Amino acid sequence: MNTSAPLTWSASLLTHVGKVRRHNEDACLDRSDIGMWCVADGMGGHAAGDVASRMVVDRLARVDRNGSLAELVEAAESAILEANDLLFKLSTRHNQTSGTTVVVLLAHGRHCVFVWAGDSRIYRLRDGEIKQMTTDHSQIEAFIEQGLLSREEARDHPAGNMVTRAVGAAESLYLDMDIDELAADDCYLLCSDGLDKHVTSEEIRDILSASGPADSAQELVSLTLSRGAADNVTVAVVAIK
Repeated sequence: MNTSAPLTWSASLLTHVGKVRRHNEDACLDRSDIGMWCVADGMGGHAAGDVASRMVVDRLARVDRNGSLAELVEAAESAILEANDLLFKLSTRHNQTSGTTVVVLLAHGRHCVFVWAGDSRIYRLRDGEIKQMTTDHSQIEAFIEQGLLSREEARDHPAGNMVTRAVGAAESLYLDMDIDELAADDCYLLCSDGLDKHVTSEEIRDILSASGPADSAQELVSLTLSRGAADNVTVAVVAIK
């Protein structure tokens, strides 16, 4: 196998308002041309969550093709931080809170980088195994790390919607990042928490294993809707070839 040849990808994105909320405060971005995909979840109980998520996506949509993965990461980070600054100033001016989670997958050559704030996630399917590649910035995750809750107890905990980091929520924002080596036949899923509230990681694994990006995206959203879809749901499925 040629381990130095550049890899390619195909992607499919889908968003749905769900069955309870009146407005879709999620937003997503497909920049397969430069190897960048994003999901943003405007904070549900916050004013203008749809404005916040759309602002992040709009800033990322302006990122140009860059010569290296490092340059692409730097450009994406700058775009998100610009959105954070604008949203925080807007919130201060109008005395209201507007925020959004963000999760970004950036691919170049044979590596990719994850950038995120909040509880939107990236999963990776590799060799039949599913793995969550991001760590939620949430009160629930903090409880789990402190040993106060098990994963099973956390699923129905009343603090399930409380995020501890978001774009626009504070004057300064620290973005978490991680890097991964790409492999042929990998599949990555970016999603808002409207998906993982209703669909288990094992079900995600089975769906991604059985279908290509378009069918997988549709099946994930359809399964969420069949279980009540209490929140907006957004997925981005990226298959590496």
